[in-house]
Amino acid sequence: MKATSFFRGFPDGGWEVNLEILARQVVEGFITGLHKSPFHGFSVEFAEHRLYNSGESVKNIDWKLYGRTDKLFVKRFEEETNLRCQLVIDISSSMYYPSSDYNKFIFSACSAAALMYLFKKQRDAFGLSCFSDKLEFSSPAKSTTVHQKYLFAELERMMKRDSRGTKTDVVSALHEIAELLHKRSMVIIFSDMLESAVSAERQSALFGALQHLKHNKHEVIVFNVLDFSHEVKFDFKNRPYRFTDVETGEEVKLHPLEVKEKYVTSVEIYRKELQLKCTQYHIDLIDADISAGFSQVLQAYLIKRSRMRA
Repeated sequence: MKATSFFRGFPDGGWEVNLEILARQVVEGFITGLHKSPFHGFSVEFAEHRLYNSGESVKNIDWKLYGRTDKLFVKRFEEETNLRCQLVIDISSSMYYPSSDYNKFIFSACSAAALMYLFKKQRDAFGLSCFSDKLEFSSPAKSTTVHQKYLFAELERMMKRDSRGTKTDVVSALHEIAELLHKRSMVIIFSDMLESAVSAERQSALFGALQHLKHNKHEVIVFNVLDFSHEVKFDFKNRPYRFTDVETGEEVKLHPLEVKEKYVTSVEIYRKELQLKCTQYHIDLIDADISAGFSQVLQAYLIKRSRMRA
């Protein structure tokens, strides 16, 4: 299902969607899809069970559950459910592109809400941090229903904010978050990563901040959230446009065909360098196209978690 399909029928704007309802629909639909895919082995059905792996001890198999489901599940103990996750979302002006009805921030907020629903289902603790040119909001990781509702409400509030003129400083925000997280966590970052494309110096500073998280023993996933059709492929109609920098308000008039080849080449070089550096520092960099739906985020998270347990 396309991400934008969740927002149809809201005449006052896509942000009017109820995140709790959306998160449940996304996760339940995703779980149903897992049963028909190569990833059906992921344990997301039960908070207290996981699928039995061939060759391990049978002493913890729940035989009553086997009788009801015809599947072998192992009772999962508390030490297996102590994952702590910190969701970090870029809320600078560039994340509110391309429109107020559906943009990179709305995609990120809905993806984060779906992950929170999944975390809660698996009894994992989760927190939320949001930054622009400074850290604007940060909560500790908890696993309660009250905490989940509080974070959903905070994300819905941010969907309605005036996003104009807000710049980005991902570097200082990540350094601050690294100092705030006192326990080993999985840190999941949603950002378009455009600030680091400005110069080699900013890119180096970004990886210094990411290394700070890694140095503190955190696992890091970066979802590079982009409107791929425009920001990567530069796919615009054959006519003149006025392009506006959403953070500074600076405008430029040009014909897309005049700059498309150079733009696409530059973006491709930057993205390859970004991927190379992340691989070097053992950071998971995941492309997240806002038009491709939320399953790409949930699947990447589950793959990462399964590797951590291997």
